[in-house]
Amino acid sequence: MSQVEIAIIGGGLVGASLALALQRGAAARGWRIRLLEPFAPGDRYQPSYDARASALSYGTRRLYEQLGLWPQIAQRAEPIRQIHVSEQGCFGVTRMDAATEQVPALGYVVENAWIGHCLWQALDERVVTRECPAQVERLAPSTRGYCVHLADGRVIDCDLAILADGGRSNLREQLGVTVRSRSYGQSALIANVTPERAHQGQAFERFTGDGPLALLPLSEGRCALVMTRQSEQAERLMWLDDAAFLDVLQQAFGYRLGAFRQVGARHAYPLALVESDEQVRRALVVLGNAAHSLHPIAGQGYNLSLRDAQALAETLLGGSESPGSLATLQRYRDRQALDQQLTVGFSDRLVQLFGQPNRLLQAGRNLGLLALDLLPPAKSQFARLAMGLGTRR
Repeated sequence: MSQVEIAIIGGGLVGASLALALQRGAAARGWRIRLLEPFAPGDRYQPSYDARASALSYGTRRLYEQLGLWPQIAQRAEPIRQIHVSEQGCFGVTRMDAATEQVPALGYVVENAWIGHCLWQALDERVVTRECPAQVERLAPSTRGYCVHLADGRVIDCDLAILADGGRSNLREQLGVTVRSRSYGQSALIANVTPERAHQGQAFERFTGDGPLALLPLSEGRCALVMTRQSEQAERLMWLDDAAFLDVLQQAFGYRLGAFRQVGARHAYPLALVESDEQVRRALVVLGNAAHSLHPIAGQGYNLSLRDAQALAETLLGGSESPGSLATLQRYRDRQALDQQLTVGFSDRLVQLFGQPNRLLQAGRNLGLLALDLLPPAKSQFARLAMGLGTRR
């Protein structure tokens, strides 16, 4: 049996970001960190037309700057200089602009594989021991904290176990950590597309009678598409040929970027609001999608999880107790409670507001978008929430 101070179960973007945030302080304290990931890590980066991407808020850029990682990520980060919000069939439109907000970009779109590659390259093996593939079968409480039982028979005893596995294992359920889940009855269909005209750093949020869709700027003239539809409709769209699918997209989006010329591989996943009833116990933290999974309408899920990871690292390194101390972990939970509540509520309310076909609601939404565009202070507050900067300058 090996012993470490911290075991991070899940070496994806959130788990690896936490390991990097802890790395310097852990080295100073003599802490050992084990990062356990069941799938192939991002050690090697291979460009792909179909690469999945994430929208990083400007606040997330600041966090990665603090970790010294932004120069590497920025090499393949496409800036969002303007966000265009509209509703199909309505005249109300609002635009948010980076120059108006006095920031270099409202956010950035980066391929997940590139972020993972940069994170794994930045980890110091003298502090963070990476194991991949490493499948965790179960966790058992120990005098120290938790014993992490691996599929190959090895056992790791740790002061603090962090579940950052995205809920893809049953570890959360094994430990009796319950979740509240509410299905939206929708699926997100994602793909990369290439329009006729250059996106020029514009991101589009378009609300249609069938559901919202977002187009985010990517490198090489591509756009990342996130199309939300009722689950049965999304399934039908998955199996259309490329020409038929692009025709559906064109009708929903219009011709602001000209004709769509190419679409890559399509993927769909069901959407639900999922929140863990417990995020901390003695010697245990539930983090990332295992703690909260949001609708993609506002693009806030990963950005919130990264803020959680940074807050957790700062809380652990700012105390003198064992990493697994319940008092320390509760301080982290209290610190992030309001941010989580506001961000989850913001995303959920957008779904409720723009997910209803009611004509009166549509008229109200139309006037709301128009009013937002005509009231710079209100639009600026909205933009700063979207950028993960709160409401104050």
